[in-house]
Amino acid sequence: MKGHKDSLFAGLDVSTQGCKLLVLNKDRKEVVSVDSLNYDQDLPQYKTQNGTVQGLKPGCSESDPLMWIEAVDVLFQRLKQSEINQEKIRCLSVSGQQHGLVALDYQGKLVRKTSKLWNDFSTAEECEILTQAVGGKKNMLKEVGNSQKTGYTAPKILHMLRNEPENYQNTVSFMLVHNYINWYLTGGVNVMEPGDASGTALWNPKTKQWSQKVIQAIDPSLKNKLPLVKSSRRTIGSISSHLVRKYGFSPRCKIDAGSGDNMYGSVGTGNIKPGVLSISLGTSGTAFTILKEAYVDPSGEIACYCDSTGNYLPLLCVSNLSNGYNQLQKKYRISHEEFTQIIKQTNPGNRGRLLVPWYTGERTPDLPLASPVYFGFGLNDFTKKILCRAVLEGHILNLYQGVKRMPVNAQQIRLTGGLSRSEAWRQAIADIFEAETIPVLGEGAALGAAIHAAWVYGQEKGERLSLEELTSSFVTLDHKAKKKPDPDAVPIYRTLKQLFDAFTQRVRGKKGEDPFLIHHRLKSF
Repeated sequence: MKGHKDSLFAGLDVSTQGCKLLVLNKDRKEVVSVDSLNYDQDLPQYKTQNGTVQGLKPGCSESDPLMWIEAVDVLFQRLKQSEINQEKIRCLSVSGQQHGLVALDYQGKLVRKTSKLWNDFSTAEECEILTQAVGGKKNMLKEVGNSQKTGYTAPKILHMLRNEPENYQNTVSFMLVHNYINWYLTGGVNVMEPGDASGTALWNPKTKQWSQKVIQAIDPSLKNKLPLVKSSRRTIGSISSHLVRKYGFSPRCKIDAGSGDNMYGSVGTGNIKPGVLSISLGTSGTAFTILKEAYVDPSGEIACYCDSTGNYLPLLCVSNLSNGYNQLQKKYRISHEEFTQIIKQTNPGNRGRLLVPWYTGERTPDLPLASPVYFGFGLNDFTKKILCRAVLEGHILNLYQGVKRMPVNAQQIRLTGGLSRSEAWRQAIADIFEAETIPVLGEGAALGAAIHAAWVYGQEKGERLSLEELTSSFVTLDHKAKKKPDPDAVPIYRTLKQLFDAFTQRVRGKKGEDPFLIHHRLKSF
């Protein structure tokens, strides 16, 4: 491998819980290396749990950005020691967890030791302040195409200004996670691109401009602390001489603009044209599709993002997805396979026993103070079987309730993430969404980043290789694990979806159908 002359391209995925490096050989059309590390296990000196520092106030979720840099260094060192010839890597692209706020001073040092992450709920008050400052949610949607949510970057910046004014004043540049890694890789290049910039709630995906009204509502001088937004379809520079010397990269290795993990998750599932829905089943749950025109959801629940190819990526994110399931597995000490067998012993619809899985607050619907709710359970119903079915259906129903607002009627759903390996999850999603499900084999966002790097590099070299050709070569669908909707389960789930809607509306103090009547109908199935 060390002497092979083929062109290599790399993708780095810097996620919440770990970091992954994937290298592909474009000419041989194969992934030649995948390496990953888990922050908790492999970098114990940072004392994280699920990738986040401990001992913070309720609702706070933060990580040390230096941990991400060290993770990248560890993976680069392993690459250097492997059989892969890192000198043949032509271009590298970074996928980063979205919305995290990194603040640097004029020396390029961290102003704040930790970075607030996408799942930090401590900025609810700042969201309300910003929304009122521009005249309400409707005006906010006009300004940035999105409502203000605690996960986004704008309220994080305002939170720093209000609570840590000295840190704010000492900040020269605010960055997102993948921008910070790019800054490290290039030795100082600081730019954003449209995909990740969309999730700042400071930049409008439709007009492709910073919102002056939102900036003014925070601080007029904030504009000077924000980087330029440049095309996602270009490289931003070459890898730094420091990394060339330390890890043996070629000084001609380019760094792609990079993007958020959702944008590259789309590329990594081959979802690059309208008509396909991708669902990522991880710590959080995301669902996204591709559109040619921007879609602004009047409720603000569906995010309006640019993708990494020049199109748009309407996206739904729920904060609670695998957390309830993981805790259930831990409590009963059951594997994916054992869980599937338990589900096969229960009935779809769970006879109306419903779980609303808002365990840690929820992003969609936008309820940062929410808690889980159980409905329809009798005195003897808190058993392992019933709870397993309730957890499975509750998480998927919560996801479906948001997805149905999206302007897509997909006949096929592509699944990624750990839970896509579960037969029970694949079948329940097919039944509830009434669409065929098929898992995508491979590495998701890291693969998408590497494919994007190959595509961008080729464009700049005048090659005519299309992105569709690249995804066809590297994205593998697991057709053996495909699931179609069960015709016997679909009518039950249609009623269960009505129950979930009616009950969650009542919980939120809104009018709707009587959930008790719907529950009564379900018990007759």
